Amino acid sequence: MRFVWFLLACLATSVQAEDRVEVDVELFLAVDVSRSMQPYELEIQRRGYAAALQSAEVQDAIASGFLGRIAITYVEWAGAFHQREIVPWTVLGTQEDAARIAGQITSHLDQGMRRTSISSALTYAADSIEANGFDGLRRVIDVSGDGPNNMGVPVTRARDEVLARGITINGLPLMTQDEGIMARWNIPDLDVYYTACVIGGTGAFVVPVTDWSEFEDAVRRKLVLEIAGQPATLWQAQVRSAAPYNCLIGEEIWERNRDIFALP
Repeated sequence: MRFVWFLLACLATSVQAEDRVEVDVELFLAVDVSRSMQPYELEIQRRGYAAALQSAEVQDAIASGFLGRIAITYVEWAGAFHQREIVPWTVLGTQEDAARIAGQITSHLDQGMRRTSISSALTYAADSIEANGFDGLRRVIDVSGDGPNNMGVPVTRARDEVLARGITINGLPLMTQDEGIMARWNIPDLDVYYTACVIGGTGAFVVPVTDWSEFEDAVRRKLVLEIAGQPATLWQAQVRSAAPYNCLIGEEIWERNRDIFALP
């Protein structure tokens, strides 16, 4: 009887392994929709990702891979308990796949959510990668954001835990100029913050966006680099800082201004 149970267990394991899909990259797109983002900025993000995924450059990068396909998911995030899945894990290998995914991204535009927890977004993304039905040659979290972490565990703790799971983190810091009350939550060197506190892993890099007119192009270049697995030494060199960085600056800004922002 014990042998029978062992045989059944082996068969079940074999079936589960066969059900998994091999891909060149498992790519988690973590997109900031915190309340500091204006409605038109949220729309620019959605349409920018949709256009970039359908671009010839991204399609060529996918086709040049060993398997010619990747797995992708698109999730919007804000505070510690605010993650919104827009595109569930799916295969991206053809232009038809790209058009379908782009349609999902742009099918509706939701409102932003409160606070900024990069750390929770990273943990959520890593858990999602490990629970999906894909086996990637590389596993990457692509996280965008317009401000530093101000909720949840310290971002460096979450980053280090994700890196220990063999997942690379790349960053898309949104350094556009906010006006009015939202400007008090920004930091002028967000690209340096992302480099020192957020990204990590093999070939990790950041691509800063300083104007919304640059967004689509920045996303396209970043996706090509992530899919092709090429180093982005240019962007690494632009933002690298040898001096120690205060990775709790977002939490400190929140404590300083929380009475102003504690609004419904």
